Amino acid sequence: MTAVPILMYHSVTDRPTPETRALSVPVAAFADQMAHLAEHGFAPVPFSAHAASRRPARGSVPPSERASGRPVVITFDDGYADFHENALPILERHGFTATLFVTTGWLADAGPDAAGRPLDRTLSWTQVAEAAAHGIEIGGHSHSHPQLDQLGDRALREELARNRGLLEERLGRDVRTMAYPFGYSSARVRRMARAVGYDTACAVANRMASGGADPLAVPRLTVRATTGPGTFARVVEGRDISRIFLKDHALTRGYAIVRRGRYAVHRALAPRGGDLPPHHGAAGRSRTERHVPGAGTSAERDVPGAGTSGERRDPGAGASSEQDICGGDAGGERDVRGAGAGGGDHLGERL
Repeated sequence: MTAVPILMYHSVTDRPTPETRALSVPVAAFADQMAHLAEHGFAPVPFSAHAASRRPARGSVPPSERASGRPVVITFDDGYADFHENALPILERHGFTATLFVTTGWLADAGPDAAGRPLDRTLSWTQVAEAAAHGIEIGGHSHSHPQLDQLGDRALREELARNRGLLEERLGRDVRTMAYPFGYSSARVRRMARAVGYDTACAVANRMASGGADPLAVPRLTVRATTGPGTFARVVEGRDISRIFLKDHALTRGYAIVRRGRYAVHRALAPRGGDLPPHHGAAGRSRTERHVPGAGTSAERDVPGAGTSGERRDPGAGASSEQDICGGDAGGERDVRGAGAGGGDHLGERL
């Protein structure tokens, strides 16, 4: 099967917050990127339709969701308000669909279900429903945006099941796909995702998605503030992926080791028979664990000059010995604030 680019966006705005700046895309740049896809014969499909096409024995893809051109998947994480304000009108201009992964506890009118700390203005339930009515696929992104691989089993199940349950209750439709916050997952997290009803899930990994990918750890390609037109064109064509995301891939391998170690420490310190302490990411993190804005690597720029390491994200923590870290986003979804320039500080997705 031909490899398919699955693009990962977060915020589309000209006025990002300091914490979302690294992974925000200016409105004009996003418009140009969508125009590029249209002009070069790309046909966006929902993430679930792409995943189903990789497993023909499990059912057919509805004709309305089959790609009539070169397939591409456009995804958005978190559920920021600018999706409705800026991204959706541009998508509709081209007749494009996309998949929006929603953190339910972050929604503007979450009310008693509010949880976590969103980094910018977020969608309301009405806007999520409106996006769905306009052909946008809605998927889960946890309830409070924690580092899932650092949670004990009870908290992990609650995060995944509550997120999926709220989406299905409020939207009146089945929700079977999700994306992991920060891109971090492990064998245990993926088993739990399947147990609560998810068939497919996105990691990051910054690779093209091929037919051999784990359906619960499908790789995506990060689109950042520093992704210029030339880089975007190469990414969607699957050219120079290893070079463009070279630093991301190296960091992911190192952070996997760190996360395994941290998870082992958490387990050792947990009360006997009790759950692990929650590890949510931005709220309550130490200075070196929070996400910080910065620029991408020079390989991602369309201008000469070395970039900073500002798009790496916090290593977070690890999985148990039987858990392999999968898809952690070395270049787009780690989060750190304050590590010195060039010192491994990552910005990216607390998103």
